[in-house]
Amino acid sequence: MADDDAGAEPGLAERLARLEERVAALESANAAPVSTPDAGSDRFWALDGLKERIPDPGAVLFVGSVTLPTGEHYSWQEGLATGAILDSDWTDAGTTLAALAHPIRLLLLREILGGARTTAELGNHEQLGTTGQLYHHLRQLVSAGWLRSTTRGQYTVPPERVIPLLVILTICHR
Repeated sequence: MADDDAGAEPGLAERLARLEERVAALESANAAPVSTPDAGSDRFWALDGLKERIPDPGAVLFVGSVTLPTGEHYSWQEGLATGAILDSDWTDAGTTLAALAHPIRLLLLREILGGARTTAELGNHEQLGTTGQLYHHLRQLVSAGWLRSTTRGQYTVPPERVIPLLVILTICHR
């Protein structure tokens, strides 16, 4: 931009400088480590509370409170002691996690949490294949416990699975 143009709109340079400062601040905040507690901050209030309640070797806790686009509200907390997790048979988790390993199944879960509940509504999505494929994926999700059939042809994510599902998806965003 030529120097003459800079004066055409008063404050443009100042607005651009402020915007650059805001972007830099956001980028530095996103670059800050989230796994190391920040001294003097309440950023890790949940972690601090867990440490107070559970002595070493500790535990894993997940908690959430969400309102879905449908208006449904879910609050959930679950945790296990470290020993219980490390000593358990992890092979049972394979089926549960494998059900989430297909993009169509993740799409179905997202659509159901967003309000599409019937096979007719789900079948209208352009990314889904045939009706047979739709039912195959729905059966896999029901079998693994990620979905529950409420009435014939209607599905919902069980309340006890909403927060765990969102926790898994949050982990995937990292």
